[in-house]
Amino acid sequence: MFRPAVRSSFLTQARLAPAAPTSVILRRLLSSDTRSQIQKAVDASPLVLFMKGTPSRPECGFSRAVIQVLDLHGVPPDKMKTYNVLEDSELRSGIKEFSEWPTIPQLYVNGEFVGGCDIVLGMHQSGELEELLQKSNIISLEEGEAAVRAAST
Repeated sequence: MFRPAVRSSFLTQARLAPAAPTSVILRRLLSSDTRSQIQKAVDASPLVLFMKGTPSRPECGFSRAVIQVLDLHGVPPDKMKTYNVLEDSELRSGIKEFSEWPTIPQLYVNGEFVGGCDIVLGMHQSGELEELLQKSNIISLEEGEAAVRAAST
C-alpha cells in the first residue's frame, strides 16, 4: 500500500541527489522486517532455494533445471529448504532486492548467495557445485559420486 509512494518519493530524491550505489537504493526499498525474515529463511537450512513452484512441481524451466541438478548431486531433502515465490509477491520482489540478483531461482548455501540457474548449471558442469556441496557438508563424497554415476548410466 505504501510501497509505491515510498518508492516514487525516494527515486525523485535520488535523481536530485548525487548518484548513490545501487545497493544503497535497493536496501532502502526493502523493509527491515522483510530483510530480517528473508535472512532467517536463508539461514534456516544448509541449502535454500527460492524458486517458482515446488521441487515436485516446478513452475518454470529454470527452477526445474536447478532442482534436477540438485537431485543429480543427491542433496538430501532434510538439508534443503525451498520457498515458492509465486505464493508471496512480497517474497518474490524482496528476494531480488535482498540478493541484488534480478532473477529466480536463487540458491543459497550456508547462508551465502550462490547464484541463479545459469551459475548453478555452470558450477555443475565444472565440478564446482559438487565441491561446494561436499565442503558445506550437504552431501558426502560418496553420495556425490554415487549420484553422479547413477545419473550418467
